[in-house]
Formats: sequence, structure tokens, C-alpha cells
Amino acid sequence: MSTATLIAPPDAAEPALLPILIAPHAALKAKARTVRSADADTVRALLPRLFATMYQAPGIGLAAPQVGVPLRLAVVDLQPDDTRAPIALINPQVVAASEELATREEGCLSLPGQYADVTRPARVKVRFEDETGARREIEADGLLAACLQHEIDHLDGVLFVDHLSALKRNMILRRLAKELRQKAK
Repeated sequence: MSTATLIAPPDAAEPALLPILIAPHAALKAKARTVRSADADTVRALLPRLFATMYQAPGIGLAAPQVGVPLRLAVVDLQPDDTRAPIALINPQVVAASEELATREEGCLSLPGQYADVTRPARVKVRFEDETGARREIEADGLLAACLQHEIDHLDGVLFVDHLSALKRNMILRRLAKELRQKAK
């Protein structure tokens, strides 16, 4: 199936939701390719659907590979004070990270119901393009820093469980597989 077919919205007024891939789907481990100017129409069609899917899940971040689109594109919205504050990240990259680390509990829409403490740089500076093509930078700490790093990891085929010991990672993946089997019954 082509990417254009996958993301063509049936109704522009209400963006259609996208199916979120669940680990261990192979697409979640693949590195996404750089968004190019030729991808502009694809990105324009995909962004509202990514946001709609993330809000419906509900989540605070979603990367294109999580919906089977192998592009370096992610959306984030921490919804501070229950107010939407969407950020579209095209070709994001961490350009600076603090030596100080912070540990936070993380979850993922591609590993539903699974959570673990992940240690990452406490502060990051991320360079990206926004939906208009403008180059931007954002400096973040706390939850936003963790979320940005988590979504950029997805673009590199890395899941939050890949930051854990093999024992913890395998326990979470086995638990997820068991829960999915029980739901399928």
C-alpha cells in the first residue's frame, strides 16, 4: 500500500484516525527517512490525522512510524492546563542534551498499558521544521524533554523499552503479548 493511499483523509472536516501499530511490529524498529520537499502534500494530509489519533488514544506524542508511515515526523501536545498546545516536528533532531539525567515513568501508545522508569538527559534542545517549513528550535526540560526524546527515538526505530535492561524489556514485552492474546479471546 502506498503512503499516499494510507493517509488520504476521507473527510477534511473530521480527520480520520490512523491505526497505531503495536510492538513487536517490525515497522516500529525501522529507521524513518528524512522528510523532503516532495513529501509536502503527504505531510499536510498526515498531520491532522496524527494529532486526531494521538488525542483520541489518548496520548501526548505520536510519531509517524507508529502508524506505519516511515517519515521523520512526530506530533506532541502535553495539553498544559487542559489546553491544546500542539507541536508538529518535521525532521527533528536533538542538537544539545544536558549531562544531568532525569528518570521518569514512560508509556507508549505502541505498548498499551505498559510503563517503566526511563533515564534520559534532563534537558534537550531540539531543532526541527514546523508544518510551514520554518526551521525552529525548542529547549525543553521535564515532561516535554522526555516526550521529545521518546518521539525522536521512534524515528530511529527505538522504543522506550530499549532503554531498559534486557530482563525488564522482555518482561514488559511478554506481559504485553499475554494481554493482547487475552483481549483477542
